[in-house]
Amino acid sequence: MVKHINVTTRARTELIDITDEVREVVKNSRVTSGVCHLFVLHTTAAITINEGADPNVMRDMNGFLNRLVPTDPYFTHAEGNSDAHIKSTLVGTSKAVFIDEGRLVLGTLFLQVVSIPALRSAHEFMCFIRRSTIHVSS
Repeated sequence: MVKHINVTTRARTELIDITDEVREVVKNSRVTSGVCHLFVLHTTAAITINEGADPNVMRDMNGFLNRLVPTDPYFTHAEGNSDAHIKSTLVGTSKAVFIDEGRLVLGTLFLQVVSIPALRSAHEFMCFIRRSTIHVSS
């Protein structure tokens, strides 16, 4: 099963919690045991799994990414968003999360989109659910 999730952004760099959207996809899939593969379909966004209980972690991540890779007037990419491409490469564009008893195995962790748009305000993600198949031989 493949499902597309669209995420709208408001700032040049921000972290957005998409856990509820992905949980809904898993619930609707009726898969009780398997893997949820998430993949970003844009080169200016990324996905990570991080602490979800303390909102300061998201703020710290955002601030660190902006200090690590600032918007640099000397980047040569014509669209002016080289920092977005670099941040996306550093954070990564895919994650796999196990499904057990029909639920994502995350605990208190959240799935977060690291949005780094320059010219777009929406990013699309693919969510692919695969059932686990267990073969027992005697």
